[in-house]
Amino acid sequence: MYYFMLILGALFVPFAVVFFIYMYVNKELTLLNAGKTIAAFLIGVLLLVCTLPSLKYMLLKEYDVVKGGCIIEITSSGRSTEATFDMLDTDELFSFTHIPELDAYGKSIPYYCEMTVTKDHMFEIGYKIYDVNSRELILTSE
Repeated sequence: MYYFMLILGALFVPFAVVFFIYMYVNKELTLLNAGKTIAAFLIGVLLLVCTLPSLKYMLLKEYDVVKGGCIIEITSSGRSTEATFDMLDTDELFSFTHIPELDAYGKSIPYYCEMTVTKDHMFEIGYKIYDVNSRELILTSE
């Protein structure tokens, strides 16, 4: 997901600039076309602002491991489902589109989790789920 956002932002910005210049030179600059081009440019800039600070950590594989008790909640809307890991010790939320195959989910079933994230905690890399009492590995995202 990270690289998809980065590539999309890197494509939107130059294409919007080139298209805007093309419309201006050929005198095809209408309000609707200018609005679409500016919107594409702003979306590209927003994607780059979100992803570029973590690029160093992703390329150099500088990850941080957040450990502690966690609660796993599954949310679904339409065709998409998402697993949200609520870390109890640090009050951080991490989301994955891959749903872990566990027997039970929810607030009443705690687990011990190790979340691998970028150093700035902006992007999730992977997870390991352990039994809360015995610390036996139950599931991993790899």
